[in-house]
Amino acid sequence: MRAESNSGRAPALAGKVAIITGASSGIGRETARALGREGARLVLASRRLDRLRSLEAELRADGVQALVVQTDVTRGEEIDRLVDQTLARWRRIDLVVASAGTILRRPLAETTIADYERVMSVNFYGVVRLVLRVLPLMLAQRSGHLVVVSSVDGKKGLPPEGVYVSSKFALTGFCDILRQELRGTGVRLTTVLPGRVDTPMIAALRVPWISAKIPAALVARAIVRGIRRRRAEMVVPFLRPKLLIVLASLWAPLGDWLVRLFKLGGEEHTP
Repeated sequence: MRAESNSGRAPALAGKVAIITGASSGIGRETARALGREGARLVLASRRLDRLRSLEAELRADGVQALVVQTDVTRGEEIDRLVDQTLARWRRIDLVVASAGTILRRPLAETTIADYERVMSVNFYGVVRLVLRVLPLMLAQRSGHLVVVSSVDGKKGLPPEGVYVSSKFALTGFCDILRQELRGTGVRLTTVLPGRVDTPMIAALRVPWISAKIPAALVARAIVRGIRRRRAEMVVPFLRPKLLIVLASLWAPLGDWLVRLFKLGGEEHTP
């Protein structure tokens, strides 16, 4: 059921049109549920049509309006179709949550250019394509909110995720400039930097207690909070990842030592 404020009024996000990429699982799926509870109208995008359909059925059973558009964010024509079908249905776009992503764990000496091209095509260019496609629309209506899901790895890298980290650093840098250029336009940007999230992407990764995996629903709630409060950047969870980022920025060898001390890179295991 849709949430309402304590005063009984409709929630601030009620009726807003929100595109969510990566909606078939993890952060994207939980964000769809969270925004649905707020009364938003949802456009669910990912490559996995079967999972999108199951989510659509769940949301509609709760009275949420939802549109499914199977989308590969690495293909420009599919991004165009996603936006065009959204406009055909609701004639505006108020929110975009870019959460589609992929990961690769491999020492840099063992990587190839093809590895970078594959991961960047999703994690970086997949976001940039969508942002550049919807931005003129939002600027013209002088309203809108972009939410980009990056990673704590976009501030402090953890071996052996060099390819993934490179894509997230590029994404965080893109967002840093975009946020500044959007000042005064009526369009907002929130960059979300989660730590380790319990999603299928890292199901086989064993991590230390200090960077325990957090539920995707926790990140989704933070995203809704960030939209409501117009937050520029959010680290989720806040304290330990933020401390690592600050210390590493003050003195790089200290950050590297902390990564080694607490084995923050984690290790693969077979369940």
